[in-house]
Amino acid sequence: MIYGDFFQPSLQLQSTRVIMRNMQPNDIDGLWALSQVPGLWTWFNRRLDNRPQLEAWMEEAFVQQQQQLRFPFVVIDRLNGSLAGSTSFGNISFPDKRIEIGWTWYGEAYRGTGINTHCKFLLLQYAFETLHFERVEIKTDALNERSRAAIRKLGMTEEGILRSHMAMPGERRRDSVYYSLLKSEWLLAKEKLLSRL
Repeated sequence: MIYGDFFQPSLQLQSTRVIMRNMQPNDIDGLWALSQVPGLWTWFNRRLDNRPQLEAWMEEAFVQQQQQLRFPFVVIDRLNGSLAGSTSFGNISFPDKRIEIGWTWYGEAYRGTGINTHCKFLLLQYAFETLHFERVEIKTDALNERSRAAIRKLGMTEEGILRSHMAMPGERRRDSVYYSLLKSEWLLAKEKLLSRL
């Protein structure tokens, strides 16, 4: 299997609530408008309400896509056609049949609306049913209880904490907690997720 067979720029994942498409450079203004809530960035390793940092974050996503390590999406709310946020596949390893879901954030108006559940379902479904991968992983700040609870609701298993794992704004060192879902666990997790959509 090769990256280009599964991650063409035209790739879209869709549900009744969201359309996920490849992030483009001209998405910057829409993402910038969404990012202007300082509280969004408490748990993020960049302050995307700072325009140069948002530009650098997007450029990093595009470079990693060219390196075939990541596929960044923007998320469109199908109810009104508006940009809701962004998420990515990353750390893609075809030899290991392993992929990470992350780099996820949504505008304030879209948090707690169910959009994230739709996105995570589509990403997990693609990983297990199209890529036929064996493992999906997600990491988050060990202090972010809201994120940790949301990940557990996906049916993922907490595996452990990597101490002093990432540099954060304000000179804090983040401990990252890792979660995974295995292919053998997907059908049960899928059934539970479908009941929430």
